[in-house]
Amino acid sequence: MSSPPDGLPAYRLLTGPDDSAFCHRVSEALVLGYRLYGSPAAAFNGERVIVAQAVLWPGSKHAAG
Repeated sequence: MSSPPDGLPAYRLLTGPDDSAFCHRVSEALVLGYRLYGSPAAAFNGERVIVAQAVLWPGSKHAAG
């Protein structure tokens, strides 16, 4: 597949609380064919840890090798 399914963008930044639901969202993106892009990030919002992970569709102009 040359482009992401369902009209999804080539670059996505997934964010949310650091819980199993977030991990499932990242895993689902990987199953669709996305690749991790950069390192994950984490911040504390005063109540809980919020995490972020960028994913990139292979072959997009920003994808490395």
